[in-house]
Amino acid sequence: MGKRRLKPLFLGRVRLAGQTLNRYRLPSAPPVTKMTDDRSSFLSASVDQHEIFLMPTPVHMSHVERFRAVMGFQPVDRLPRWEWAMWWDETIANWRRQGLPAERRSVFEISEYFGLDPYQQFWFSTTDPTIEAVQHHVEGIVSNMDDYLRLRPKFFPDHGKAIESMRPWAARQANGGAVVWITIEGFFWFPRTLMGFTKIGYAFYDQPELIHRINQDLTDFNLRILDEVRKVCVPTFVTIAEDMSYNKGPMISQRHFDEFIAPYYRQIVPRLQEWSATPIVDTDGDVTQMVPWLLREGIQGVLPLERQAGVAGMAIRRQFPEIRMIGHFNKMVMDKGEAAVRAEFERLMPLMRSGGFIPSVDHQTPPHVTLEQYQLYRRLLDEYTTAAAK
Repeated sequence: MGKRRLKPLFLGRVRLAGQTLNRYRLPSAPPVTKMTDDRSSFLSASVDQHEIFLMPTPVHMSHVERFRAVMGFQPVDRLPRWEWAMWWDETIANWRRQGLPAERRSVFEISEYFGLDPYQQFWFSTTDPTIEAVQHHVEGIVSNMDDYLRLRPKFFPDHGKAIESMRPWAARQANGGAVVWITIEGFFWFPRTLMGFTKIGYAFYDQPELIHRINQDLTDFNLRILDEVRKVCVPTFVTIAEDMSYNKGPMISQRHFDEFIAPYYRQIVPRLQEWSATPIVDTDGDVTQMVPWLLREGIQGVLPLERQAGVAGMAIRRQFPEIRMIGHFNKMVMDKGEAAVRAEFERLMPLMRSGGFIPSVDHQTPPHVTLEQYQLYRRLLDEYTTAAAK
């Protein structure tokens, strides 16, 4: 026979440390002395051996309230349901042949069709006057300072029109109806784009002044973007696109991170902190070793936590309790049937219940996943994001 579950007696609500808490008495219960990986992680205080105070679970929250609460390790009515990365063009083309309505064209419209929570991303490209996450067409064109200075006038476009288009989304976010987030290109991403991986690796040693010039110019550009964005719409969170890790860990040493990346985070992150916008680094592969480097510079979260790279989200949570995480659902099980998809959600449940985590496909849904298989994933996402909040 298993252990008998104690049924707490609700004694009412009290104010404690500036928060409204539910007060419970646990019959014959020992004092609570530590945090756990389940909902008791929201424990705020214990008065004696038989009383605990827990934050009440909200009945209903707006999309913005829900995101902020999850990222703040607070109780939620359910976890957010969205995809941080747009679907591949090939995936969408396949789904259209399988029944996805042709009139659903934008990422937002497709998300709406699948019943995902509404959000809008604005990606501020360094090379094109677009807010879409487009493929650059400048890879490897810079080898030295002369190349960079000659080509520099082609970079850092005016995004005034795109920023102005944020106004309707600002209004929608203000009433909680959608989450707005922006992406800026980071300080490994952009020089690697211009130079290619091999040349940037040599430049860390042979041309440090080139990397610093590129990254200071990028910082100035990003700060101008942030200043203009703030006049129109303060985003709920901000991602910095880096892709500076792979399946074996970082693509850059800690020494080079400290020399070439961290000084520019120190100029950008305080601006985001002024907004109360959560700064998150987007880096594929295994980010585990980089987490303490990022936390030290004020970065609060990482995505997408690719399972194929060996990332273990709960191990990261235990080592770095304060880190926020998005993603980590193994995209490679999505076509393996309901049992496999359920098993993947079960793997994620302790992390989902720990707070500070939003489950999402750990990169774009691949083309071999059918519309029917994705709809199964969506149904189970609803089930598990609800269960995780209980």
